Amino acid sequence: MASADPHRVASPGIPSVPGDARARSRYRRILRFAARALVQTWWFEIVLPRFGLERLAERGRTARLRRLARRFHALAVELGGLMIKVGQFMSSRLDVLPPEITTELAGLQDEVPPVPFDRIRAAAEAELGMPLRDAYASFDEQPVAAASLGQAHRARLTPEQAADAGFTDVIVKVQRPGIQTIVDVDLAALRRIARWLRRIRLVSRRADMPALVEEFAVTSLEEIDYRHEAANAERFREKFADNPRVAVPEIAWERSTSRVLTLADVTAIKVTDVDGLRAAGIDPHEVASVFASVMFDQFFGFGFFHADPHPGNVFVTPVPPDQRRDDRPDWLLTFIDFGMMGEISPSTREALRTVLVAAAARDGRGLVAGMSQVGALLPSADVRELERAMTQLFARFGGMGFAELKEVDPREFRDFAGEFGELARALPFQLPENFLLVIRAASLTSGVCTSIDPAFNLWDAVEPYAARLLREERGDLMRDMVRRAMGLADVTMRLPQRLDGLITHLEDGNLGFDSGRLERRMSRLERLGRRAVSGILFAGLLVGGVLLRPDDETLGTVLMGLSALPLLHVLMAGVFGRRD
Repeated sequence: MASADPHRVASPGIPSVPGDARARSRYRRILRFAARALVQTWWFEIVLPRFGLERLAERGRTARLRRLARRFHALAVELGGLMIKVGQFMSSRLDVLPPEITTELAGLQDEVPPVPFDRIRAAAEAELGMPLRDAYASFDEQPVAAASLGQAHRARLTPEQAADAGFTDVIVKVQRPGIQTIVDVDLAALRRIARWLRRIRLVSRRADMPALVEEFAVTSLEEIDYRHEAANAERFREKFADNPRVAVPEIAWERSTSRVLTLADVTAIKVTDVDGLRAAGIDPHEVASVFASVMFDQFFGFGFFHADPHPGNVFVTPVPPDQRRDDRPDWLLTFIDFGMMGEISPSTREALRTVLVAAAARDGRGLVAGMSQVGALLPSADVRELERAMTQLFARFGGMGFAELKEVDPREFRDFAGEFGELARALPFQLPENFLLVIRAASLTSGVCTSIDPAFNLWDAVEPYAARLLREERGDLMRDMVRRAMGLADVTMRLPQRLDGLITHLEDGNLGFDSGRLERRMSRLERLGRRAVSGILFAGLLVGGVLLRPDDETLGTVLMGLSALPLLHVLMAGVFGRRD
């Protein structure tokens, strides 16, 4: 773990940074942005559609979302720190966020201003306890990459160090000066925003936002401890020791600390550099297939996976002709940056295997069962309707690649959504704890494969992998059948007793109810419901008027004036309701 004081980091308010006005200003800027975005989203995406004003909400939605994403992009680049990580995560969520947002945030993968070299030099020398000219034979002042938490420079080890390490050319990662304070401030702001979201039922019933932020906090604190990253790299290497396709850079331990990491320079062809791959005689489609298979091994096999496999962290390394052998491939997948790693429990891994096998078999019922095992379904979910929806979804769109889906008539998607509209609006899904990194890594995997080969069909990679899992687990089939048979026998044995109890209650008349009392309560609930709708309409019109008035004074004033009508209904209904 990082060397930070955990009590200071966990503070729910502004972190204790004596006399640091910039930290408090940063905290307030993040909260102001989040509050404005939440109010704007609530008004246009929830309030207006609920009162039949979908067309008004849709008017200018594309431009509105792009403006919001651009504002966050500018804020994240200016502030740096964890805001970059938040933006990177949002840019990978192609499944839940509109393309207007993900496209605008995609540049955050690599776009971070570098730190001036004099500050990097001071930080590295303070950590290593010696001048850079003594620590390395040479050190390039121009950074190779500037990330949100650290910066990388090329260097060369001295002959003595190179003899011990077995390599000369290295990459030196140096933590950004003051990054610990920035992380503290950002985590405090994110915790505050998570508490806001916890009060929104639509969000809280699907995900425990404070728990997700704490998961993000643990990962972030581990990521700024380079000793933890070095240990992750060694563990990753051990997992793939039997896979000749995967390579991991060696660590120069004598020049590595918690804030400085020195490792072998393995820079090669960027995994999404299609022109570079073809120039080296490497088939991009084969690279996409191997990359997907390697990530599947991590998710479903090891349960220990690289949680940040974006294009800057994966290289394709050609093997020189003089080193090629029949038992060795002519190119390797080289992973770097092991600061963000995830682990999956054995039970969750088994559930994910069930999901994968069901998806490959286009089995809607099996997919829903796997989702229940993972914990992604709420207990109140209508499983039968969901199974029917998944079955029809597979029947129409199953097996299509991303390129094929883009060619589908949008009306087909609308027709499907219309048929299962109520189910789609209910969205009986939740985000299980410890699942944030799984979703991020899976989204990035799909995005990288599509970037390498636009015609790449993930189903083609899933099916053989799922078939292999199915063969491996076929030995457990008999045990599963015995368990199901025992469960059925237990239900059958208890059924006569339960039927007898039900008949007894019917004969004794214990299943009756007071219909008059129920009608009175229903009438009261209807009155309360009407008042609640009026209250929501009053708040929506008032807030909408306040938001729109700076851009459109007339419309904003009209909305604020109209808010008086539902307010009057709330007050009058309350008076007459009490008399009644």
